Amino acid sequence: MQTRVRIQTEDFELSHEILALRAQDLRVGAVCSFVGTVRDTRALTGQASDEVQAMELEHYPGMTEKSIEAMIDEAHQRFDFYAARVVHRVGPLLPSDQIVMVAVTSAHRGESFKACEFLMDYLKTQAPFWKKEQTPQGAHWVDARVSDDAALARWGISAHNG
Repeated sequence: MQTRVRIQTEDFELSHEILALRAQDLRVGAVCSFVGTVRDTRALTGQASDEVQAMELEHYPGMTEKSIEAMIDEAHQRFDFYAARVVHRVGPLLPSDQIVMVAVTSAHRGESFKACEFLMDYLKTQAPFWKKEQTPQGAHWVDARVSDDAALARWGISAHNG
């Protein structure tokens, strides 16, 4: 069985991850992937106070992987797909660094799109990661966003992060 979840400090290569996920599975007709990166919100707003100089992600080893594995199992209950892979980085990261990758294979694109989006919505709100941003004003922990909770709610899941 392929590794479905990896938590790591080192970067990942999307093309290698997708090749490994699809390897020898001739049923695959669709692959959907998402890659999240560290963004400097100053680039969006133009406000110096929104500058993100660095980010650090922490997690509970073992617990985090188990939580994401359960999430993939839940996605299999909801959507018709073959395989999924989640790679999530921890440790110090800089703007433009990759943080997370979700990839899903299926026979048809619709199920891959839905499963990938479901997994990403779950990750944003329920996976046990803690994010600290370094800004010109100092370091601060990042709270969950209401918009992320709303994204999860459309799948019929209540956020339990607060």
